Amino acid sequence: MHYGGGTPTFFNVDQLTRLWELIESNFNFSDDAELSIEVDPRTMQPGQPELLFKQGFRRASLGIQDFNPQVQKAVHRIQPEEMTRSTVDQLKEAGFTSINVDLIYGLPYQTAESFEETLSRALALNPDRFAVFNYAHVPWMVPAQRIIKEDTLPAPATKLAMLKLITETLTRESYHYIGLDHFAREEDELSVAQKRRTLQRNFQGYSTYAAVDIQAYGVSSISQNKTAYFQNEKDINVWKERLDKGESPTAKAYILTNDDEIRRYVIIELMCNLFLDLDQVNEMFSIEFNDNFASELIALSFMEQDGLVRVTSNSIEITDTGRLLIRNIAMCFDAYHKGAQGRFSKTI
Repeated sequence: MHYGGGTPTFFNVDQLTRLWELIESNFNFSDDAELSIEVDPRTMQPGQPELLFKQGFRRASLGIQDFNPQVQKAVHRIQPEEMTRSTVDQLKEAGFTSINVDLIYGLPYQTAESFEETLSRALALNPDRFAVFNYAHVPWMVPAQRIIKEDTLPAPATKLAMLKLITETLTRESYHYIGLDHFAREEDELSVAQKRRTLQRNFQGYSTYAAVDIQAYGVSSISQNKTAYFQNEKDINVWKERLDKGESPTAKAYILTNDDEIRRYVIIELMCNLFLDLDQVNEMFSIEFNDNFASELIALSFMEQDGLVRVTSNSIEITDTGRLLIRNIAMCFDAYHKGAQGRFSKTI
């Protein structure tokens, strides 16, 4: 179970207690259930870590973004380093056994040098996992981003330098590069799952649980099962009104086609396990991969020349260099991305 969506610690102790009682009265949890929560150091209140630990939470994710004051001011997220450090200390003292931190590169006024300082300070917190996201500037989708002046954003070359810095620094500090934006300690469950090629990915990010349904309940949250995706209302007032009427707050749904299911499997295998067994795909979906994805294989041939992938008659493997551009590689198999430039964020 995961409390996410930004800042669940906005709720006070009484509200968190009521929420847990509602959940516990409707669901049965196994003794080894994994419970995680997103924590915002700016809203965490006294007594919350101890309460959450008592309820069974052991993993916490903290948003940091950047420690630089100029960057924090530009993105309207003032969060002093001491506040973050105090939050980590309180969580560990309460008994939390896994701490994840989130950083973002590509924010206004960032440089490779300034981000190196942020990375160093974040490492001092000794987290178990890092999620270092590429800032997606999409003001046409997120109106609040219009306050950010584009001329303050780092150039693509600078962002690439930051990505190189992040990868080299964290791997040198014994974090395993999972792929995309994630790094984990070698003994972490994510690292172990990737080595076993059992890693999965869903809307919450990487997961060690394969073929599980996701039931999401909050505003704009997304549920998924083997054949469909469902998203709840994005407007909290509409969401509440529908619930008050006894209706499901689902705003839209999408049923996967057979082609969608094949492409999802291919993309997840490449993004999670950095390897695709073509014979296995043929057997699972009763297709001939080389015929089904002829144009995609042509696109991959150019990436192979750049040393990003290795393609054989029965496999596709992402190289160490290719991990840095794994989104671009996966895009080759994304039928909805083709011809839709301008709708999506840039990969670099």
